[in-house]
Amino acid sequence: MTDRHNPQDAPAIRLLLVDDEVEFAAVLAKRLKRRAITATIAHNGTEAIQLLRRNDFDVAVLDLKMEGLDGIQVLKIFQTMVPEMPVIMLTGHGCQISAQEGRAQGAFDYLSKPYDFEELTHKIREAYGHGRSSHD
Repeated sequence: MTDRHNPQDAPAIRLLLVDDEVEFAAVLAKRLKRRAITATIAHNGTEAIQLLRRNDFDVAVLDLKMEGLDGIQVLKIFQTMVPEMPVIMLTGHGCQISAQEGRAQGAFDYLSKPYDFEELTHKIREAYGHGRSSHD
C-alpha cells in the first residue's frame, strides 16, 4: 500500500527535532516517519548541538521554550554551525513575540502549539526545498 504523502522514490527528509516534551517528540517522530521524514530527537539544546556536530540534517524543528538553552540561543548556534539548514520554531501559546524574534534571527518559519500536523509537514517540506535550493 502506497501512502500518497510518501512517494517511493523520494528520499527521506532528515529532521532534527528539538523538544523537551519527551512523549510529544516521540509521537511526532513516529507520525513524521510515515511521511518520509526521519526525525532524530534531542530533548534539550545541548543534546541538539551535539547531534548536529555528528550528523547532517536537512531541516530542524526547534521548540522555543526549553530548560537550559532556549530556542533562540540554539537557533543562533545552529546558524553558526550550519547556516544553510532551515529551522522551524515551535512556540507555546502566548509566545508570538518570541517567535517573531526567531524569524528576525533567521528562523525559516514558526508554528504555534498546538499546531496542525498537516501544516507542520507542509512547512518541513517547504523548508527542505528552500534548504536544497540554497545548496545549488
